Amino acid sequence: MPKVKRGKKDDGKKKRGPKRGLSAYMFFANEQRENVRAENPNITFGQVGKVLGERWKALNDKQRAPYEAKAAADKKRYEDEKAAFQAEDDSN
Repeated sequence: MPKVKRGKKDDGKKKRGPKRGLSAYMFFANEQRENVRAENPNITFGQVGKVLGERWKALNDKQRAPYEAKAAADKKRYEDEKAAFQAEDDSN
């Protein structure tokens, strides 16, 4: 017996909300990952993370500032998209 859909028309896909904002560390890691891999061609995935973490810890506040600014802007983008998504969801 074939399945019969009842109620609202639904294509089976759930609407997803906006992606979360990245942290300052993630902006740094995304920017530096290729440099670490180029400097250490035989490095494993886990070791890349360790090197990136060590480099992040070695940065001073002035060096971290551009990444903090990117993170703040991305957080604002996320909050705006989340508010728009919730408003759209509430209207349905």
